[in-house]
Amino acid sequence: MDEISSSLIRERHERLLARLRAVAETNGRDPARLRIVGVTKSHPVELVMAARDAGIERIGENRVQEAEPKIAAVPDVEWHFIGRLQSNKARRAVRGFEVIHSIDSAALLARIDELAAAEDRGPRVLLQVNVSGDRSRAGVAPEALGDVQAPRTAILVGLMTIAPMGITEPDARAAFRKLRELRDGLEERIGAPLPELSMGMSADAEAAAAEGATMVRIGTLLFGQRG
Repeated sequence: MDEISSSLIRERHERLLARLRAVAETNGRDPARLRIVGVTKSHPVELVMAARDAGIERIGENRVQEAEPKIAAVPDVEWHFIGRLQSNKARRAVRGFEVIHSIDSAALLARIDELAAAEDRGPRVLLQVNVSGDRSRAGVAPEALGDVQAPRTAILVGLMTIAPMGITEPDARAAFRKLRELRDGLEERIGAPLPELSMGMSADAEAAAAEGATMVRIGTLLFGQRG
């Protein structure tokens, strides 16, 4: 990977955030609620430092073991886990990350809650929902959300999804709209606010912004292709 400067990252971040917030506002969403999580998977720790210096406050990683040395080197950002979480890495995820986006089963939610209590941590967590029913995607089935109970120690703050690859913008918007509607229903059922919708990546960020994303997970548009 060619070295990328913090000034270039800052320029890209500011331009992208302004564009996504404009899309949000045009579609009746609150633009101030939309934030970008910079995804540094497969990038070196030097890029994380450059992102931090560029003013990016939220950094996302997909693998616990790859993230751990980066977290140690750059502790002054908010670390988000956004990848598939194996149960044998759950304790390390609770220790290292402030936000875990990809809780893909009720059993994993219960395990994270148990570990949060044991580790005296209060991670904010999101349930990953497989809104499309795509068998290649992880996530809780929409109909299973009715069985979800709010955790005691971990803090359930919302829902996350990944739209199918290669779909049209209208279809992406439909997937993200469904997540928002599912969030609204779950919020009403459990009687607690769920303010976060983690949805959209580089390819479908504008569709996500239009449907109310509060966290958009961006790698390529900020940092270029991974090494």
